[in-house]
Amino acid sequence: MKEAIEFTHLLRTVREKHVLCVGDVMLDRYVSGNVERISPEAPVPVLQIVSETEMPGGAGNVARNLDALGAQVTLVSCVGIDQAANSLREQIRAELMNCEAIFISDKNRPTCIKSRYMAGNQQIMRADHEDTEPLTTQTADALMAEATAHLSACDMVVLSDYGKGVLGAGRAAALIKLAQVAGKRVIVDPKGIDYGIYSGADIITPNRKELSDVVGNDLMSTSSAIEAAKKLRKMSNFGAVLVTLSGDGMALITDKAALHVQAEAREVFDVSGAGDTVVAALAAALTTGVELAVAVRIANTAAGIVVGKVGTAVVYTTELSAKLNRNNISKVKAKVVTHAEALDRVAIWRRQDQRISFTNGCFDLLHPGHISLLDQAKKAADKLIVALNSDASTAFLKGPKRPIQNEEARATVLASLSYVDLIVVFEEDTPLELIKALKPDVLIKGADYAKEDVVGGKDVESWGGQVKLAKLIDGQSTTATIKKLSETE
Repeated sequence: MKEAIEFTHLLRTVREKHVLCVGDVMLDRYVSGNVERISPEAPVPVLQIVSETEMPGGAGNVARNLDALGAQVTLVSCVGIDQAANSLREQIRAELMNCEAIFISDKNRPTCIKSRYMAGNQQIMRADHEDTEPLTTQTADALMAEATAHLSACDMVVLSDYGKGVLGAGRAAALIKLAQVAGKRVIVDPKGIDYGIYSGADIITPNRKELSDVVGNDLMSTSSAIEAAKKLRKMSNFGAVLVTLSGDGMALITDKAALHVQAEAREVFDVSGAGDTVVAALAAALTTGVELAVAVRIANTAAGIVVGKVGTAVVYTTELSAKLNRNNISKVKAKVVTHAEALDRVAIWRRQDQRISFTNGCFDLLHPGHISLLDQAKKAADKLIVALNSDASTAFLKGPKRPIQNEEARATVLASLSYVDLIVVFEEDTPLELIKALKPDVLIKGADYAKEDVVGGKDVESWGGQVKLAKLIDGQSTTATIKKLSETE
């Protein structure tokens, strides 16, 4: 896929692009635990709750994915005046680097909450708290005013319709017409059975079930879905229809041809929010100027990544680039990840029953002592995470003349080692917070430490992990190497 590989070189241009996303935002809540018995009160499982997490869902998840891919995002939606709305604002402010959220508050309308109850990787129940009544005139006018005000500055418009009211009462059609006048392309993730309300959209992205509901037939085969999409495109004057077909991939129907792209996922854990990822990746790709068929292949790749995660997850540029561009350089770069990406990767490894080893350091000038430490660390588990001190953190620990190599160079050298699986750069003096977040099974440090002095050691042992001290090679240290170099000058 030559064109898709070239997209990896355009990823940096996505950061200069602006996507306006209008639609139904909601709070996705995941209540996770274990089921070991059936309730004596009714034939239902008893969930012993272990953890609860929250994240933006619906149009909020589209914005999360766009942000993760580097695009500038303006998210316009409606929320209530309640704790769920406060939580959404706080999460977007804290976690989304490039997103401006404009929420119209309505005191008579609660913020939509989807609560999913998970036993291991299995969803056993979902409970929705929502109001799908039409928006009040005041709320609707305020929402349209904000969306219209941000239209001229954007490069792409995404309408994310979850049928909760934001895009109802003709607002979807009005926004599409305004976008057409402004010369902006519109991608619609639709809802309901009347797709005439999206007439004129450049791209519409129903899934197989949604398209089946619209045409009134079960579209079991890919060919039947393609034929139905062809009729739909002509009927509602869409530029293109992209049907997501789950395990059968995607089908793109334009006025010229039909393109079927096979699914890429090897292991599916959760399809929640996969449609949001498809729309976001499609929009991000198209802002770079690639052809629609190439953007679809990129979106298909992104979907294959996200369904391997649990929950309404996102796809990061490093993951997408590595998947699209399968050469050694991209594989090396893909090992260097952010804290959020590391959490995603660890979650996948745990579902595969992989044990995780963790070590940390400055690794300024890689020497045999470092190699020995890393080798021992990898042998202690299935996957090895290396926490790398940032330049500022290294200077604080080692003095103003260090590091000799910047963090990017140090990370690249470490990532080239086959037994290093993941590298996370941290700014703090110690990796304690990272250890608590990732919860490794084994924590490795050199034998020049005492076990009780290893940062995070007590925490690792508290969740059943081990602290191990690696054997050292005499006379090997970065300080000694630097001293020898200075003596030869």
